[in-house]
Amino acid sequence: MQIALFVTCVGDTMFPEAGRATVDVLEGLGHEVVFPEKQTCCGQMHLNSGYRRDAERLGRRFRSLFERYETVVAPSSSCVGHVREFLGMPNVLELSEALVAKLGVDDVGATFRARVAYHPTCHSLRVTRVGDAPQRLLGNVRGLELVEVADAEECCGFGGTFAVKNAETSSAMLADKCAAVEASGAEVCTAVDGSCLLQIGGGLSRRGSPVRTMHLAEILASR
Repeated sequence: MQIALFVTCVGDTMFPEAGRATVDVLEGLGHEVVFPEKQTCCGQMHLNSGYRRDAERLGRRFRSLFERYETVVAPSSSCVGHVREFLGMPNVLELSEALVAKLGVDDVGATFRARVAYHPTCHSLRVTRVGDAPQRLLGNVRGLELVEVADAEECCGFGGTFAVKNAETSSAMLADKCAAVEASGAEVCTAVDGSCLLQIGGGLSRRGSPVRTMHLAEILASR
């Protein structure tokens, strides 16, 4: 199957390794991954900030580039959720749901020896509704011990511009999340959204925590 990669702004800027890992996973399963080089922002941040016209303009550009593909995959449930709801493009999928629901795969042959905590991001829970796809994939990674996190479904406090406009509240939510991740005994915290990993990773680093963050795609690409 030919699959188009939507890498996202945060992915391109802060987590390029997640995009590369997404390609490795999909190609490892025998699929052809193409990358439309003219892709830009999908407009999510513009819409969330009240700039609807700009979001619509970016949306039209996104549609012109990606509507030709039967399947588009991105390592971000946040951006995928925006594209599906705002642009009405059901062919755009988050990586874990693409693997499990679309391709029928819950074991990609990965090996990753570590205790891992999974953070279910708000968008993956309530917008894309990926269900247990990430946990199923992690459960089949050789050497990986998936540990439970208290109040796992609580927000990490990022929420796009929420972290900027409501910094004190965001920081309090982040402190709770970091404490819960550390208490789980995890060595690695993973998620399907780079933005949340950026938030959690920054919080853990400032606490001097030994726990590191990795995108789900990176773990699935590990051998």
